[in-house]
Amino acid sequence: MRALRFGLIGCLAFLAAFILGAASADAATVVALGASNTYGKGVARNQAYPAQLESILRAKGLNVRIVNAGINGDTTEGMLQRLDRAVPNGTRAVILQPGGNDRRKGSPDRTADIQSRLSARGITVIMLANGMLGGLPHQPDGVHLTPEGYHMLAEQLASQVSGAIGR
Repeated sequence: MRALRFGLIGCLAFLAAFILGAASADAATVVALGASNTYGKGVARNQAYPAQLESILRAKGLNVRIVNAGINGDTTEGMLQRLDRAVPNGTRAVILQPGGNDRRKGSPDRTADIQSRLSARGITVIMLANGMLGGLPHQPDGVHLTPEGYHMLAEQLASQVSGAIGR
């Protein structure tokens, strides 16, 4: 009897793992591509907006995976150069945050090129303009958001991302 019970528990555990694995495989992939405010400079990675956005969407019942492809100090030229590595095939949407590094570093703005390449791949682009960061709580540097600011940003983006992935 005891062996039967352990066998049944083992089968149920296997079935649960299989179902959860299948659900994860079906998750819509969204890539957050940008610079330091995408990366989450000055906060823990789980406090950056991509991680918080994934939590918000999952709490609403959406099976989504948000990939944080932010790099501190990156320019749109750098984003364009790493675009194919950062945005894998099957990605449903990209949240693009160009930041202000192009102007600061004297680099050309390649935002239109990034949008064009993503559109050619059938990937929806959600623009995260610097203007969306205004009025949100910032760290003392006045550039990067606080964990609360990242959460507020994630809340603002949730409906756009949900619409972009069709869920």
